[in-house]
Amino acid sequence: MKRLFSSSCSKLASLSHHPVCSLSELANKIKPFFNSSCTIFCSSFSPFRARILWLNPFWIQLHYFVVLSVVGFLALKYLKPKTAPALAPKDLDLFFTSVSATTVSSMGTIEMEVFSNTQLVILTFLMFVGGEVFTSFLGLLFKASKSNIGEENRVVSANPDSENSHSQTELGLSLNNPHILVENPNTSLESGIKSLGNVYLKHNSIRFLGHVVLCYLLIFHIGGSTLISLYILLVPSARQVLKQKGLQAQIFSVFTTVSTFTNCGFIPTNENMAVFNKNSGLLLLLIPLILFGNTLYGPCLRLVIWVLEMVTKREEFGYLLKNYGELGYDHLLSGMNCLCLAATVFGFILVQFVLFCSLEWNSEALSGLNSYLKVVGSLFEVVNSRHSGEYVVDLSLLSPAILVVFIVMMYLPPCTSFFPTREEKSTKTKNKFVDYLLFSKLSYLAIFITLICITERDKLKEDPLNFNVLNITLETISAYGNVGFSTGYSCKRRLNHDSYCEDKWFGLVGRWSDKGKLILIVVMFFGRLKNFGNKGGRAWKLS
Repeated sequence: MKRLFSSSCSKLASLSHHPVCSLSELANKIKPFFNSSCTIFCSSFSPFRARILWLNPFWIQLHYFVVLSVVGFLALKYLKPKTAPALAPKDLDLFFTSVSATTVSSMGTIEMEVFSNTQLVILTFLMFVGGEVFTSFLGLLFKASKSNIGEENRVVSANPDSENSHSQTELGLSLNNPHILVENPNTSLESGIKSLGNVYLKHNSIRFLGHVVLCYLLIFHIGGSTLISLYILLVPSARQVLKQKGLQAQIFSVFTTVSTFTNCGFIPTNENMAVFNKNSGLLLLLIPLILFGNTLYGPCLRLVIWVLEMVTKREEFGYLLKNYGELGYDHLLSGMNCLCLAATVFGFILVQFVLFCSLEWNSEALSGLNSYLKVVGSLFEVVNSRHSGEYVVDLSLLSPAILVVFIVMMYLPPCTSFFPTREEKSTKTKNKFVDYLLFSKLSYLAIFITLICITERDKLKEDPLNFNVLNITLETISAYGNVGFSTGYSCKRRLNHDSYCEDKWFGLVGRWSDKGKLILIVVMFFGRLKNFGNKGGRAWKLS
């Protein structure tokens, strides 16, 4: 395998005349799609290309999620649900569902079986394009576009003086006529060649990383959908559930795969995964999708790149492994950081699993299950507590201690690691004026919870078993963590029994006022963009 660049002129000439090789047979098919995506992605806004690419990523993502939510709402409103027109969901609930799918939060104010098959396809699309892996893939398209725009500037800036400008002209000629390099060698020309080589290597590494992420997406989605379809085909009890609910196996498989991999948590059934609590094989199939789509995405991505580097010996993969910090891709981590992150993820799962089994083994939440099903159900529940939000038990039946643990787990971001893997900078940066106005994330969450308690203060007094501070806190932190856990609402817990009260299979937020729902919409957006607020509250001195 030839190296991309070398000091010899013959290899430099061969680089200029031969395209980059594909990763494998699959990547060879993916590469034209990635390259054409970059071209279409850039040419679609070519008049404003340079300005858009250099905008603040926060504003780009905010507009991205808002526009997607509005488009999803309009699509859901245009399409007809399964229910009669008189029982159609309200516009606010449809917009809430669209935001919940786009931000992969799975907070529900509508029963899932209300949606038609076409609406389920729309929700699948919203979850896919709102998932972290896909949005990071779009970020790579942006970086590839920036690399194309600044490539010539970076090469010229390497030798900005007037004398070297002539050498840059010679460099351009020499790429087409390699013998000039031999006849007219000089220091500035060698410097320009080296600079050009570094530019091309970094640019190609970003492209290779885009190929890997795209293949990663396709393999898990295609493989997950196929395995779930096979399970439904081979297991009569699972197939019977879908038949009773009028769900197509193909739509269920794709919807569940996308929702699980993106860590959204929506399932086409009203009861979520509780209706499959005895299908342990299906639950075990979903657990890897949950982990590899979020908390273990970084370690798994580095492992894939390391394997490809060992097999192909490509210099681009070695560059990705050594210069992970220079590319600006947050999910590309160092080897030590990946080990610490994986250890933290499995440590959290183990602690939660032991605590959950200790407190809930004989509880009503796991009643009717044998020991093996309890183990699988408990494992599935604690894995989902970080960011997925799928459930097999009624959370309202769990002990308060478990709910508090879930609240802590939902608050923690996916990259949380309690091992010293990052070096703190010794230099102090001067805070901007806006930094003094920013609060910490916990402060904002306390404000949101307070506002919701104000909007729902009448229900807190009249219905304290359903509406209490713990349940509202869990609902708010769940929306912030884009999880989707909820204790729900039960008519049996009402102190004043109402004959008109009807139990529904959606979250507690479904019983909130419109003001409370609007606040939670803001919380979901805030949670989806929480990675941009890491400096919040640092300017405040608490001692």
